Amino acid sequence: MNAVILLNGLRRRATALAAIGLLALAPTTFAQDEAADTASETDPGLTLQSLLDAVREGRSLDQRDDAQRIRRFEQERERQDELLAEIRNRRAELEATSARRETTYEENDQMIGELEERLQERMGSLKELFGVLQQVASDAQAQFHVSLTELEHPGRSDFLIDFAGRMGQANRLPAINEIERLWFELQREMTESGRVVRANHTVVSRAGVEEQRPVTRVGLFNAVADGKYLQFIPETQRLVEFSRQPAGRYMAGPAAVADGGSGTVPFAIDPVRGQLLEILTQAPNLRERVAQGGAIGYTIIALGVAGVLLALWRLFVLGREDHVIRRQLKNLGNIRDDNAVGRIVWAAREDEKLDVETLELRLGEAVLAEVPRINKHLPLLKIIAAVAPLMGLLGTVTGMIVTFQAITLFGAGDPRLMAGGISQALITTVLGLCVAIPMLLLHNLVQGRARGITEILQQRAVALVAERAELQRERDAAQASS
Repeated sequence: MNAVILLNGLRRRATALAAIGLLALAPTTFAQDEAADTASETDPGLTLQSLLDAVREGRSLDQRDDAQRIRRFEQERERQDELLAEIRNRRAELEATSARRETTYEENDQMIGELEERLQERMGSLKELFGVLQQVASDAQAQFHVSLTELEHPGRSDFLIDFAGRMGQANRLPAINEIERLWFELQREMTESGRVVRANHTVVSRAGVEEQRPVTRVGLFNAVADGKYLQFIPETQRLVEFSRQPAGRYMAGPAAVADGGSGTVPFAIDPVRGQLLEILTQAPNLRERVAQGGAIGYTIIALGVAGVLLALWRLFVLGREDHVIRRQLKNLGNIRDDNAVGRIVWAAREDEKLDVETLELRLGEAVLAEVPRINKHLPLLKIIAAVAPLMGLLGTVTGMIVTFQAITLFGAGDPRLMAGGISQALITTVLGLCVAIPMLLLHNLVQGRARGITEILQQRAVALVAERAELQRERDAAQASS
């Protein structure tokens, strides 16, 4: 502040000296310019005396202002000294308070350590009890969270979470009622696992609409409504209808429960609380499995159906032929030409004068004429039985090509991208074998039936030749005796 006052005084003195210097030069200027002299005489404010008086007055004012500033500064300095003294006293008091509190903190910290040691000593085996309680509460909460009974008792999870957290800190003894409640919740869960309960709950349908339905809970395993299985979603605490129900053999139990029948009913339970049912719903049915085989699979099925129909038709034809032949064998006196045996007998009786060798050749010709009709379509059945597994192998190769193309494009990280090719590879092989095995059996059956009829014809032809030979020998003997 002194520096500011001195600077102001010096500035004013410099202004006054500059004015005096200008007045000292005024006579010379007056002598050179008469017009200026005339103007100065007419203006009394510009005289030297007035300027001197103004400088003197300004100086006295500056001195008075300087004196006032100095007095004010001294007064403020005294006040600042008082404030500084107060601040120093306050700092001393705070330092003393801090020292006392540090001492108190150290004493309290030491006391807390001693009390904790005494607490640990006195707790003894209770620490193990707290650990067991924490473990049991945590395990129970995890089980209850995904349990179907959570819909009926929603508040127990919060209690178990809080109880397990406090047991983990081990700074508070549990109340006896809290331990009893933990035991009660465990006992209630075990009791509910053996009960079948019916109650109304909110169910999310396959269309995504929430509806109030009567839900039957079977223990802790399944929940059914309207004859359909439901899935419990723990995150949303909702019952959701499966987008697709399991196969028909698993639906008898839910249907019986929906009908309200009494007594014992067969019911498929899921011990892993819905996971097995979800896998069953994702499993493809027979139609979907066949569709996985693609065009090759449908071709194999069509080939198999055609082969089975052809084999059945041939069995029917050969069965009817066998029946007619056996009926003809029982009545050889009435020869008919609607069967192979009758036609062979007619061929033998057309000319009674034929020798044995000629008759044998003619009967062999007749038998050979009947064989193609009897063995009709047998080669086709054999071809179907051989082609079906080859087509299955073709589908397998095609499916593996699709699989490797998927691996080339997308890598082997996601197995679902390769599922289509693998399914085609496996299904076509299965379909080929399913067609080839019964076709082989049917072919052998038809072939055996045809071979049996052929053997009957051959036996009849041999019998006719033997009869003719015996008759000719008797004739020769009669002629020789005569």
